[in-house]
Amino acid sequence: MKLWWQLAEPWIKQHWRLSLLALFLALSTVFAGVGLLTVSGWFLTGAFLAGSAQAFNLFLPSALVRGMSMWRIASRYAERVCGHMVTLDLQAEIRTGSFARLAAFKPAQLAQYRDGDLLARLINDIERLDTFFLLIITPVFTAVIAGAFFSLLMGTALPMVGWILLLVLCLASGVLPYLLARQTAKAGLDVQAANAELRALAHEAIAAHTDLLVFGMTPMVQEQFDQAGLRLAKAQQRLTQAGSFGTLVQQLLMGALVLALLWLGANAQAQQELSAPVWVGLLLGAMGLFEILSPIMRGAAGLGAVQAAARRIQDITAGTAANTPTETDKALPTAMLPATGTLQLQDICVAYDNKPVLNGLDLYVDHGQRIAIRGLSGTGKTTLLMAIMQIQPLSSGTITYGGVNLSTVSSPVLYRHMALLSQHSPVFMGTIAHNLRLADPEAPDERLWEVLKQVHLAAHVEQIGGLDAWVGEGGNTLSTGQIRRLCLARVLLSKASVWLLDEPTAGLDKATADAWFTNLQQVAKDRTVLIVTHADVPEGVVDASYILTDGRLQFQAQQKAQKNVEKNTEEWV
Repeated sequence: MKLWWQLAEPWIKQHWRLSLLALFLALSTVFAGVGLLTVSGWFLTGAFLAGSAQAFNLFLPSALVRGMSMWRIASRYAERVCGHMVTLDLQAEIRTGSFARLAAFKPAQLAQYRDGDLLARLINDIERLDTFFLLIITPVFTAVIAGAFFSLLMGTALPMVGWILLLVLCLASGVLPYLLARQTAKAGLDVQAANAELRALAHEAIAAHTDLLVFGMTPMVQEQFDQAGLRLAKAQQRLTQAGSFGTLVQQLLMGALVLALLWLGANAQAQQELSAPVWVGLLLGAMGLFEILSPIMRGAAGLGAVQAAARRIQDITAGTAANTPTETDKALPTAMLPATGTLQLQDICVAYDNKPVLNGLDLYVDHGQRIAIRGLSGTGKTTLLMAIMQIQPLSSGTITYGGVNLSTVSSPVLYRHMALLSQHSPVFMGTIAHNLRLADPEAPDERLWEVLKQVHLAAHVEQIGGLDAWVGEGGNTLSTGQIRRLCLARVLLSKASVWLLDEPTAGLDKATADAWFTNLQQVAKDRTVLIVTHADVPEGVVDASYILTDGRLQFQAQQKAQKNVEKNTEEWV
């Protein structure tokens, strides 16, 4: 309950009128249904007795039956519409907020989750939360109010019967669901965990389909999938069995209540303490109350799964993401960056799990300067670029551009001035033009063709249909090298004054890579360019070369740097 409320509280507070309306419409439907049964029992019994021995006014009860029937139909329709509006809008709010939080995660945070598991949290877990409002909050709310009211009504006719009805309702709507929820909590957790495992396995198997076939690992993955499916089936079976047993106990309670009402009501009628039509009407009304208890049992059986789903969503919404401002950050003024400036890193330190990756690193880059940074895999080259982009937090040190500390600059402002080509830059489902215009939505077609020529991709794009050619999901209509060049073209299209390029020529043959490096001066014009690369950079392309080792940069002349690369080719990945 607490976890669900933490997720739902912002939306509920903003739309509290709609939420209350949904609850009161549900209560109205229950009153209409119970009232219809009560009046019908009174009417039919009174009409039967009137036909044999008594006089009976048929007009009033028949009018009440028709009125309550129409009331129940209208109220039921409005309740369903309003209740599902609350549930679906709340799901959309939680899903949107969760996705926004994920989008702001830094790479180290995302690395803790499997892709399929994140998808399961955004879809399955959030969908599971709808049962809490529809099957727990609404039925309990209506059961408490309608049950108390009808017990009071019953008590005015037969005090003993009123207390018995109230006791049975408390057992059926409170004690029994609580015990059932405790009994099924572990099974609910297992259902959500198995669902997430199945989705993650399916996602990974599809992504690695070729490798699984080549290495003959398909049977092993199939066995893992079968085992996860078996765990899910067993957990669902435990939930179903517990829920069925709870429903059985609930029906037994209702049967015992009906027998008690029959016996006490018959005695009261025999002693002329209560008329037969009123007795039958109250009996049928009490039986109608149990209609609202059935959803509570279904909700209680799935409460463990709801709790697990809420906890899994809370895991990705509770923490502070890299690009999510805290309350302290919101109170600070946001600095602006100059159009051009010097990029300076002073005493930069970054650590992973208390192990230093960058340790006292310094770098000074004038505006328009182009530098290359090399180093063995794992020495922190990519981390350095992530730190400049404020994606990877610093342990200590400062990074300034034009004298402005980048930690005081909002992400949108920073990303307008700096563009990053990471090793895992994606291609999105859509056209060539759609993927390029992510960097500049207003770019004309001529400019798109220009950057495609600069990365030597224009000829292929013409062959596959031009800028409107469909690239498929993840760029599956393109080769790995072509995907890389398309992502590189997207950076070239950016109006940023600083380009951070992580292995820009990965996937390119040596001739194409050398041609691109040679054209870099013309392409970059007066932009500042930092290149992290393992490739040999032709002489004259960059103004300075550095080797990243032991967390610091060591300056090397261009010719010396290239010889060092050739000497250590076998060591570098």
